[in-house]
Amino acid sequence: MSKIKIQEISTPGCSHCAAAKKILEEDIKPQFPEVEVEYLDLFSDEGQKLVQEHGIMSSPGIIVNGEVFSVGGLNKGKLIEKIKQLSAA
Repeated sequence: MSKIKIQEISTPGCSHCAAAKKILEEDIKPQFPEVEVEYLDLFSDEGQKLVQEHGIMSSPGIIVNGEVFSVGGLNKGKLIEKIKQLSAA
């Protein structure tokens, strides 16, 4: 199975970011314990680098294996589908 890494770039006080983190913590991690999840503050050096590199214009920015998956929110069903696709590869 391929290694899967999800990065969430968020801003403090962002309700969409909190909702995305809840999905990652309560749905993704228990269902897919092999998936690495990393949380980054938009204002950190690494957060800024990724935002500029990927052209992320709203929070949260969700990056899966180095590619932008979504911005401004997170669709749990689509993310689960993506993880299953990557797991099968």
